[in-house]
Amino acid sequence: MENTYAPSPAVLVVNGKSYRFVDLPAMFGQGLFRLPVVLRLLLENVVRNTAGDERRRAVEAILRWCDSGSSEYEIAFQPGRVLMHDTTSTPALVDIAAMRDSLAEAGADPAVLNPVMPVDSSVDHSLAVEYFAQPDAARGNLQLEFRRNGERYRFLRWASKALNGVRIHPPGTGIMHTINLEQLATVVTTEERAGEIWAVPDMMIGTDSHTPMINGIGVLGWGVGGLEAQTVMFGMPVMQRIPDVIGVKLTGAVRPGVLATDVALTVTKRLRDIGVSGEFVEFYGPGVSTLTAGQRAVVANMAPEYGASTAFFPVDANTVEYLRDTGRSVENIELVEALCTRAGLWFDPQAEPIYTRVIEIDLDAVGMHVAGPRRPQDLLSYAHTGRALEQFPCYSHAALHGVPPHPVAIAAITSCTNTTDPALLIAAGLIASKARRLGLRVPRWVKTSLAPGSPAAGAYLRRAGLLSELAAVGFDIVGYGCTTCIGNSGPLTDVIEEGISASAIRPVAILSGNRNFPGRVHPDLDLAFIMSPPLVVAFALAGDAALDLSHDALQMAPDGRAVRLSDLWPTKEEVDAALRLAAEPSDYRKSFAVAADNPAWRELDSPDSARYPWNPDSTILRRPPFASLDEAGQLGSYRAYPLLVVGDDVTTDHISPASAIPKDSFVADFLVECGDDRDDLNVFASRRGNWEVMVRGAFYNKTLVNLLKPDAPVAHTLHIPSGEVMPIFEAAQRYREAGHSVVLVAGERYGMGSSRDWAAKGQRLLGVRAVLAVSFERIHRSNLIGMGILPLRLPAGVSPSTLHIAPGDMIEVDVEPDALFPRCSVGVKIARANGRGDTITAIAAVETSLEVDLLRAGGVIPLILQKAIAGTLAHR
Repeated sequence: MENTYAPSPAVLVVNGKSYRFVDLPAMFGQGLFRLPVVLRLLLENVVRNTAGDERRRAVEAILRWCDSGSSEYEIAFQPGRVLMHDTTSTPALVDIAAMRDSLAEAGADPAVLNPVMPVDSSVDHSLAVEYFAQPDAARGNLQLEFRRNGERYRFLRWASKALNGVRIHPPGTGIMHTINLEQLATVVTTEERAGEIWAVPDMMIGTDSHTPMINGIGVLGWGVGGLEAQTVMFGMPVMQRIPDVIGVKLTGAVRPGVLATDVALTVTKRLRDIGVSGEFVEFYGPGVSTLTAGQRAVVANMAPEYGASTAFFPVDANTVEYLRDTGRSVENIELVEALCTRAGLWFDPQAEPIYTRVIEIDLDAVGMHVAGPRRPQDLLSYAHTGRALEQFPCYSHAALHGVPPHPVAIAAITSCTNTTDPALLIAAGLIASKARRLGLRVPRWVKTSLAPGSPAAGAYLRRAGLLSELAAVGFDIVGYGCTTCIGNSGPLTDVIEEGISASAIRPVAILSGNRNFPGRVHPDLDLAFIMSPPLVVAFALAGDAALDLSHDALQMAPDGRAVRLSDLWPTKEEVDAALRLAAEPSDYRKSFAVAADNPAWRELDSPDSARYPWNPDSTILRRPPFASLDEAGQLGSYRAYPLLVVGDDVTTDHISPASAIPKDSFVADFLVECGDDRDDLNVFASRRGNWEVMVRGAFYNKTLVNLLKPDAPVAHTLHIPSGEVMPIFEAAQRYREAGHSVVLVAGERYGMGSSRDWAAKGQRLLGVRAVLAVSFERIHRSNLIGMGILPLRLPAGVSPSTLHIAPGDMIEVDVEPDALFPRCSVGVKIARANGRGDTITAIAAVETSLEVDLLRAGGVIPLILQKAIAGTLAHR
């Protein structure tokens, strides 16, 4: 082999067609199979997309990885496509529109700024559950969605016309990850190079942390921040340190009655327990072969909840069966089988590759579980919700019309996580069917909803005779979008609102989502349990989140019989029979096509110009100030005030909320002053195109405690020079006007949760130059860098509580641009108000040379603009 590892002239013939491909076994022999499959895919990517010494060094570094199961070497990964959703694509596309303006104002052609690879965006994060438990709920919610978001949707239509390769999937077509799984992913795709057709693995990135759902069918992809995605859209690779890979060995098979959700929650608990943080995870062992592709997708979807970048299941016969069941072409399926077997990517259940660390999970031992009531890694038996709620007593003992102390306020079958595997929805439908036959009804205080990830779900549930059964107990389809899982749960029932106002209850949300952080599902709910769709139906019928469903009766039937969960839970045979009845591969393409042909979407007027015509009176879309050639880097030596000091587990929901804008907030006051209706402000996520709203909404979360001033009102801080308590954005403005720098101090897992870039953009607009934290969640760390904010990891044993930062203390940071390199030491001094000084050595949480370049430039946007002006943007 050549020392540059150029691909050999290998040819794959499938159905009479010839394809070039990277023949990894021929190039690397049996040594290839020591590598985890995810690293074989990265190896294929660098062999195909790099050349010369860059390729040689990357290949040799990947091969050397086996020596220790780890590497510090960084490689250039080039995905083939980008996937976004509306509330990440809107700010990204707003940035691009503003960058086009900056280029035009600098005398350059704005149209030079164009994505150089396919970008798919779904409109799935804007649907709110206003109408529910009625036959026309989906239609009503969709109409309301268009009314509230019309301006933003017209902008997205403009982007799809003005920017090459940008495709918008309209409201009603499903959740982005389900669309990816059912419609977009090919597992193996083709590309033309120098006049030859190549068969290549389908690899991608997405601007949502749950992108690894696609790993369930053997497509390598992971979530990145919207800012990192922008660099990829314009031709720059993802500079990726060769990852550590955690091997999860699966043995046995799940017992009857145990569902994919239970496996996912078990994996989440086990991997969080060993401290996974940004590593790749790969599943191997004989137990993998017992899981359907649908079950694997559920487990893979939860990757961010267990701290992983990926959750990879290699391609095997179950993958091929899924492609067949969802209506993929015979040609595509045969190409998948041929390439994966020839290229050394096909799953071997007996293989034992080298991994960085290994854990083993016996699927036989997995039981029926829930997670909560505040974190997805807090695993419980489904029987123990009451025990968990004992530490959260209700506020008083006042009775409220027979409502229990911990009533189920929301019961939502929601999220791509648990609505993409048909078996889970079928099981929920069977529970509903049995409940209906026994005459059970959901209590009046429970808000029920069913929001599948795909329109095909409605078709197969109807064919199985279960759609009407679900509707009979309140689970009418409310639409096809993320809804409750991302906080678009709509208002609570009057009974629950009354109970909250009277401090008589401590209501709980029950959902089949993936996150249950306080305030995420609904700003007035700080308790929530994640569970499988059939358990959601069961708890909805019970109405009491504290019941022991392994023993207590859900309800008394009209005939006086006590009905327990065991009376309703479907057998495996019943689920399998209903699945056979429901199966129709043509549903997937047909239902998606019907939903995509949305007249309301087609009829939206949108501009045809190369530059977007901003409306200066808009409260939805405003040109952001950071998308400018004038933005500069923030590195250097400086003394800063702490703008905020916060503890552990501060999520991106805390930093940049997505849920409803509170009517009594200063954010609402601002919008009302601008002419908006206080009673129809929509959600924060709908305002991500307006930086003035988002900077005011930064850190607007009732459960966030600012240790600098623990008794401060929501989203307030102490302005140290004046001693006044004021909204955070006002304090930041005062610091800026006085020429003062500010930093932020945080505890462990800072930025966990959704991959929203506004969590970083908001901090940049607040003037934050550095964040000092015990640890960072991966995507938020990259987003901070993407906005030119330096993430600094505090040394072992140092935390906000040990630093004892008091009003008047200042923080001195010393990191000049030329002195910054990946994982370098950074001197930090705490200059105490009493004249004393404490010095610590932090570590720059910077992983790659590209991240160094971004921080020196001031972030992603300035770097892209500099390259555009210089005419060096990559073109494919």
